[in-house]
Amino acid sequence: MVTAAMDGGGRPSGLQAALLAASAALTALLCSAYRHKARQARGLQGARRLRLDGELRAVLLEAPGRCVPYAVIEGVVRSVRDTLSSQFVEDCRGVVQRLTLQEHKMVNDYEKVIHQRTNTAPFELAPREAGAGVAVRVTKPLEAAELSLETVHEKFHPSVHSFAHLLGHYISGERPKGVRETEQMLKVGTLLTGVGELVLDSNAIKLQPPKQGLRYYLSSADFDALLQKQRASARLWKILAFLSGFATCSLLFLLLRGQYRQRRERRRLQEEFRQAQELRLRRQSAAGVPKNACAVCLSNAKACVFLECGHVCSCDECYRALPHPKACPICRQPIARVVPLYNS
Repeated sequence: MVTAAMDGGGRPSGLQAALLAASAALTALLCSAYRHKARQARGLQGARRLRLDGELRAVLLEAPGRCVPYAVIEGVVRSVRDTLSSQFVEDCRGVVQRLTLQEHKMVNDYEKVIHQRTNTAPFELAPREAGAGVAVRVTKPLEAAELSLETVHEKFHPSVHSFAHLLGHYISGERPKGVRETEQMLKVGTLLTGVGELVLDSNAIKLQPPKQGLRYYLSSADFDALLQKQRASARLWKILAFLSGFATCSLLFLLLRGQYRQRRERRRLQEEFRQAQELRLRRQSAAGVPKNACAVCLSNAKACVFLECGHVCSCDECYRALPHPKACPICRQPIARVVPLYNS
């Protein structure tokens, strides 16, 4: 199919060139994504793991600038001041609350977030053991790449349709199924793994988003599980990039093979034409050549003017037998058009 779709000169068609360019662009995008994921996994692997105990302050005092650029800390979520109460569940308190209204439609099971609100309260990570006297204040939690929120309430409200609504939905082609109401919270007491920049600001220890393009994590999974997840993501992008690259190389190979076959076939036809011409010349040499005879068959009269070169060297029958792309037998220039020659 690749060979047949080429033009007469053996060059790839526009569709093939566009397909090869799209495949190469997709491979480049997947490779870029893989490098980004691999860099994040390497950065996470190189993060410094610190214990949330009395020695943490001393470690930060000895660090340059009282800062660890990328550190891992694990602790229990504890509110600094007030907590957020669930709107649907009694005695459910947290420090991050996300309320979402999501519309569901029957067409392709379409989902659309129509309203979302996130509330936060200042919180810190404290040791599991009480009385340690040290805590890490968490800043900008909504900037974390993985913020582990637990779904505490979920309810689906089906749509009630009147006749006017049904008529409008029939005209617009959209039929809503209903609205899903969801509440997610980061509860007080949740064991959290934080990965970011750890700084000692006055007497407070703070965990904040890191610099140098590193990711900020606030995950309920432990550090080893978080690292394995990032490695698995990098491996997935690597496999996708490899498959896309293999497909691109295969397509390029097919195109090059098609070009080679087209050129080889063209050379074979030209050689057969040359040999046939030489054979006819030898056969006609003894019998003599008629006046104004075709330079190819040496039997019929010349009947064609080749443009743009202007040579008059062929009969109509031999012109039609020329291989594609048609070229002048004398100068080998491409034949743009043919003008019939009339002998009086």
